[in-house]
Amino acid sequence: DPLLVRTPTGLQATPRALEMLPQVQKALQLVERSLSPPQSFEPSSSDRTFRIACTDYFEMVVLPGICQRLQKTAPNITIEVEMIGEDASRARLDRGQIDVVIGMDDSQNMPKHIVCEHWLTQQMVCLVARDSKQVSDSLSVQQFSEMSHVVFSDLTSDTSSAIDDWLASQSLSRQHIARTVNYMAAASIVAKTEAIMTLPFEMGKLFSEILPVRLVQPPKGLPAIHMTMLHHPLQERDPALTWLRSTLLQMA
Repeated sequence: DPLLVRTPTGLQATPRALEMLPQVQKALQLVERSLSPPQSFEPSSSDRTFRIACTDYFEMVVLPGICQRLQKTAPNITIEVEMIGEDASRARLDRGQIDVVIGMDDSQNMPKHIVCEHWLTQQMVCLVARDSKQVSDSLSVQQFSEMSHVVFSDLTSDTSSAIDDWLASQSLSRQHIARTVNYMAAASIVAKTEAIMTLPFEMGKLFSEILPVRLVQPPKGLPAIHMTMLHHPLQERDPALTWLRSTLLQMA
């Protein structure tokens, strides 16, 4: 159907053209927005909600400090977190349902299209009951291998495997009396037994302040944990998400 017809006064739109006009205008607006520079982001006046898939390390150690900062500098911003569910979290990242996945061990296999950057390295520490008579302030690798262990193991981390591989490289192994999927449960078991657990330093420090447990220097050479932050490449230039990722790096 013709969209324009000639008249004595010039070209005139046909009814079909007038019918299409609103849709064409919307399409042009979308193109214009996509080609224009991204709008700046002002956290102090924003009421945006950010969604983060994370580990309990992030939720317990890092998130309180972030909320403290935001209350002063960006009081209307909301942070919503959900625990990482390996493949499910990556799928939700692909669909734009979450903004960042944070805290995964860097030994995890990542899809090539996902942007993965280093977020945090933590030295590991051992945790024992405060009144434990078996352990002083440090452990040799032999003592470490001979003790009973409470192992933290979730979908996001191969830390326990890394420790077992490290022991195996020295022809040693360890006994697990329990395996948990969150740090708090593991630390609570340690508080009531003569077992030990191995965990990131800041998490261990937190537990030593709220539970009857204490920190012990681990054997020399124990591997550190390296955590990552993931985001989708389509979000690379979003000013709000750039600000979020920068804040997460600063608060690590």
